[in-house]
Amino acid sequence: MDRPRQLDSMEGVNGLEVGHDRLLSATHEEILSGATTDVYFVKTLDLLRACGCADRPVAAEVFAREKGVFAGLPEVLALLKGKAGVEIESLAEGEAFDSRETLMRISGPYSSFGMYETVLLGMLASASGWATAARECVKAADGKPVLSFGARHVHPAVAPVMERTAVTAGGCTAASCILGAKLSGGEPRGTIPHAAIIVVGDTLQAAETYDRILGEGEPRIVLVDTFKDEAEESLRIAGSLGQRLSGVRLDTPGERGGVTCDLVREVRWRLDKAGHGQVRIIVSGGLTPERIRLLGECGADVFGVGSYIAHATPRDMTMDIKMVDGRPVAKRGRMPGLIENPRLRRVL
Repeated sequence: MDRPRQLDSMEGVNGLEVGHDRLLSATHEEILSGATTDVYFVKTLDLLRACGCADRPVAAEVFAREKGVFAGLPEVLALLKGKAGVEIESLAEGEAFDSRETLMRISGPYSSFGMYETVLLGMLASASGWATAARECVKAADGKPVLSFGARHVHPAVAPVMERTAVTAGGCTAASCILGAKLSGGEPRGTIPHAAIIVVGDTLQAAETYDRILGEGEPRIVLVDTFKDEAEESLRIAGSLGQRLSGVRLDTPGERGGVTCDLVREVRWRLDKAGHGQVRIIVSGGLTPERIRLLGECGADVFGVGSYIAHATPRDMTMDIKMVDGRPVAKRGRMPGLIENPRLRRVL
């Protein structure tokens, strides 16, 4: 994709016209042009040009105020690729980091990357928050698959970023968002929703039709909490589909007590007693690491996580200029000069 013209002066900002009959999220071209940065960075470029020092070589370092899992690097590289004289050292995507550890170092003429500070910090902050939450869920699952089902909880413009991050940096097995899953290098995963069963009017009829139309190799997983007792529905469906049934999904709403350990144990017991030991139990609905750990101990095999990942707190990122013209420098309260981190690797 050809890069759009950089919006790097107040003349350009004042001349920018935006239509209102559009989706409100930024396009890729608008992000790359600088239209989503804070205006004070554009004012900074105007000021530095007037001082004759816009192209001074600087080195800036990024750190977070809380520990977490590092993510967002691919987008930062796409943002700054081709910028004159820019070099980047960074942690790898998916590495755990400590509070105030140097996560990334960007070197080059200030004019080449300075105005993108807002943009790259936002990319890293959101992605690292999602990756951290996903990693907590994966750790709690203790080797059992965790699927990211969070797309409905965030704006669709960022849903693919979140779902991809949950897989590639957070360790989730797969994601349900089509674009997010494709960007992670995999295929989207998910069964039919309650809506399909409600419209059909019967879980068993919906399951049998689903089995008939689904491609070979696709796992047959059916929701069992729509109309009847979950254990009863599980046995009805397993009795009909037999060995073709891969799993049943429990998503019991809070109004009916939610998915509990006792429910998981009963469904598992009844399936095993009826000779359906191959059927896995997938649980979803407001899962947290604590609930994942508990339900896993009770017999749940797979976990679908949505809001815990989607609503993760972003990691508060800061970028400080630490060198100008080869001289150590910093604002008051920060240490002048580069803060070494042997884990940094040259990535651009």
